[in-house]
Amino acid sequence: MASALKVDKVDRPELAKHDSSILDLVFIMDCTGSMGSYIASATSSIRAIVEEIVVSEKSDIHLALIEYRDHPPQDQTFVTRTHDFTAKVSEMKGWLEQCSAQGGGDGPEAVADGLHDALKLSWRENATKICVLISDAPPHGLDANGDGFPNGCPAGLDPLRIVREMAEKHITLYVVGVEPPIVPYRDFFMSLAYITGGQYVPMVNAKLLAKVIIGGVREEISLDRLMQDAQADIDREMQRAEAEGVDETEKAKRINKIFASKNIRAKQMKNEHGAMSTVAKESYSKCADMSEMKMKFSSVPPAAASYSAASAMSTAAATYDLMDEAINEEQSSRMFQKWQHRKK
Repeated sequence: MASALKVDKVDRPELAKHDSSILDLVFIMDCTGSMGSYIASATSSIRAIVEEIVVSEKSDIHLALIEYRDHPPQDQTFVTRTHDFTAKVSEMKGWLEQCSAQGGGDGPEAVADGLHDALKLSWRENATKICVLISDAPPHGLDANGDGFPNGCPAGLDPLRIVREMAEKHITLYVVGVEPPIVPYRDFFMSLAYITGGQYVPMVNAKLLAKVIIGGVREEISLDRLMQDAQADIDREMQRAEAEGVDETEKAKRINKIFASKNIRAKQMKNEHGAMSTVAKESYSKCADMSEMKMKFSSVPPAAASYSAASAMSTAAATYDLMDEAINEEQSSRMFQKWQHRKK
């Protein structure tokens, strides 16, 4: 077991053409003034996170970090600061230790720039690719209220276009939404994750960040393996479904039936408070770009209106436990999103 924990080593045997044990994991972190507890939690937990994943999944892990703040004049320090993949946990820990939460200016931040930098990293072709975005504020161009750049990212970057490119590159996005600040934008961030086949995970306790990352990564590795094993069955069933002209919900159900008929189970992180909303799934995720998103966002009552003290308490009680369960509808829906982009 001790040898399995030598996670700084890179001299592992060559793996198959696509092997879910090869893992490229990126943290995209909002490093503005309100995020100090989450930066501290990631820094103190990174070694434990990697060790648990290596031991449980026998993974060959590379790590990267993208810090983002905002564009001047809102912030004069940096827009993004990118650290490309390393196999050394000590190097990743050093990057995190240099992070500090400061600045930010207006409410929205350089979310689009952080996501865009993730596309430029040195991803391994064969890897399971996961981005974890940790944020408590929206991108520019979504809500004109208090936005120093109401027409969107000054660099012309569009978060919706970026996450679609992520999906085509087989990169899965997890959004850790720091609540309650992010609640008005919860459906928006859910839609970003959904497009890539990922999840939105609400969080009010920074101390649980490590558990969420470990649970999310292990679930994704589990689903990735199952999709590879059942690729021919999924392709065949989806071709039949497309010929019949059925909708996405029915396609997801058919994927579910493939696994249910074989009594196959998967890892599943308990995330009931992050269950995909109808608005995110059926409306926001269909937007072509941020211009269309902004119009829809302004016409839908914000999630904050229904966010009560009771719902805050229930989110605070979330445990994010990892279980072995029959594949559920949410996972089947995410598998369909992945399949849809991977066939291109």
